Amino acid sequence: MGGATPERSLDAESAEWVDRLKVAAPHREAGVRDLHGLLLRAARREVRRRGAVTAVTGRELDDLAMQAADDATCAVLAKVDQFRGESRFTTWAYRFVVLEVSHKLGRHFWRQPRAALSEVDWNRLPDVLGTPPDQLVEVEELTRAVRRAVEDLTDHQRTVFEAAVLRGVPLEALALQLDTNRNALYKTMFDARRKIRTHLVANGYLADEVREEVSDRE
Repeated sequence: MGGATPERSLDAESAEWVDRLKVAAPHREAGVRDLHGLLLRAARREVRRRGAVTAVTGRELDDLAMQAADDATCAVLAKVDQFRGESRFTTWAYRFVVLEVSHKLGRHFWRQPRAALSEVDWNRLPDVLGTPPDQLVEVEELTRAVRRAVEDLTDHQRTVFEAAVLRGVPLEALALQLDTNRNALYKTMFDARRKIRTHLVANGYLADEVREEVSDRE
């Protein structure tokens, strides 16, 4: 039978949030204030969780969390009529603040000057590639081989690989800078790693056992 899909009924807590945010002022102010407090706590947890990677600390971290909570609150208020109860209201609202934190940390990361890749960066590769040490030749020789393999990547693959693997750039920051999304970056990283491993196999830098495993996947 035709007809519109019935709207999902809201749980009691979610319904209360929606009611408080849709009433007329001044009664709405308390709901908005509570929403902002909720999102600010979530933003602080999120920036602290990511702080070790992004090097955001102290007053700057608190300011970033506040900005994320402010913008997320505005976004939730603008879209509260679109909430259909497919999840709890708080879960739905948290997505806005996580997105705002990602965007703001991304902009922060790219404002910082990036030093040229060092030998220390390159020497992290054996662990990053996840190959057991007993299946590799000397680390120094492997690293030189990987550096040669990286030169054969496309410009985009090389940019993503060096940023994400060697520099530890958060994917949210990288996606923002390159105007793309996480799924596209995952695909680029997969293709880049595959090319590098294929190069290492072809040139004898991986043991026979690893060579056979890679061949089976192709």
